[in-house]
Amino acid sequence: MPASRPLLGFTSLVLLAGGILLQFLVILSGTTQSNPENQIYFLQTSTNGIPGARNPSRWTFFSICGVDGNGRNTDCGATVPALPFSPPNPHDFGTAVGVPPDFIGTNHYFYLSRFMFAFYLVALFFSVISLFTGLLALCSRLGGYISALNVGIALFFQSLAASLLTACFVQGRDAFRRAGQQASIGVKAFAFTWAALFCFLLCTVLFCIGGSVSKQSSSSRRRGGVFGRKASTRSRGSFIDTESQRRVKDEYE
Repeated sequence: MPASRPLLGFTSLVLLAGGILLQFLVILSGTTQSNPENQIYFLQTSTNGIPGARNPSRWTFFSICGVDGNGRNTDCGATVPALPFSPPNPHDFGTAVGVPPDFIGTNHYFYLSRFMFAFYLVALFFSVISLFTGLLALCSRLGGYISALNVGIALFFQSLAASLLTACFVQGRDAFRRAGQQASIGVKAFAFTWAALFCFLLCTVLFCIGGSVSKQSSSSRRRGGVFGRKASTRSRGSFIDTESQRRVKDEYE
């Protein structure tokens, strides 16, 4: 049983590192056009009738990009922290001409995308912290519980980010389609986001189990000690009974 705690801790660290890698792949989209970052985006849509817009356009974490002949991100715009998904916004197209009416006069998509950006970064922060505290989980129960707490916080914010991401860009895709534009969501960005969430969920469970292993082992040893004492008591009782029987036999003889 004691040997299983390092194994659980190591497995948790591998899953945690995988989740963090997936987070970074999504977050760094739009900052570079190297592979595989040039394949990651949230939404692609045609922009017929929108002056000055790339056609088609792709929203990534930090910028709006075009699409090359191989279906990869190209000609990305300036990187914008907390890039809003709001076509009329100056950081996006900067015009309402040709923009689907669902985006006009509303801040719905603006706030969904902004909060998604913030929650994603908070989730990344706590997941990285838990990666360091997870080293303690290899050798101590306390390290396991601390790591489980940190990963649990990362899981909470990753869940919020994934939910807002899905709501924002699925609704945005439908809005463009209703306006007669061709639009599709980025499968890799969505898959990586939800896969990171699943990794954090497993890590939280495994860290908690690893933290409880030593306690269960101690309980087993205590139970074994009690049984041992009971067995010893029974042995002494048997010896006393034998002596009593011998004395009674001697008296009759």
